[in-house]
Amino acid sequence: MRLLHTMLRVGELSRSLAFYTEVLGMRLLRRQEYPEGRFTLAFVGYGDEAETAVIELTHNWDTDHYESGNAFGHIAIAVPDARAACEEIRRRGGKVTREAGPMKHGTTVIAFVEDPDGYKIELIETA
Repeated sequence: MRLLHTMLRVGELSRSLAFYTEVLGMRLLRRQEYPEGRFTLAFVGYGDEAETAVIELTHNWDTDHYESGNAFGHIAIAVPDARAACEEIRRRGGKVTREAGPMKHGTTVIAFVEDPDGYKIELIETA
């Protein structure tokens, strides 16, 4: 067994695709429209789906906003330098919600950014 993908519902697909590809540097791996069901699926990631877990962005055509709730936490991405990653994400128009620094009660350097729908993405420094 292996993890295939994590699905996130997004309000505006073009805005989310721009964030994940242009700000976080992922690639659009595939996209499929389902007119009868009135939804679109777009898969983004850093590597091929056959080898790595990816993110499925689901856009329901008749819904432009979702409430995040309080159960979902975040997606984590490994970065070599969290401070540099924050600077680059900010330069590309992304929103940094926690600057790079040691995690509470630990030494691992982390930071948090937020996607256009409010989903949190943790950057974990793996130098």
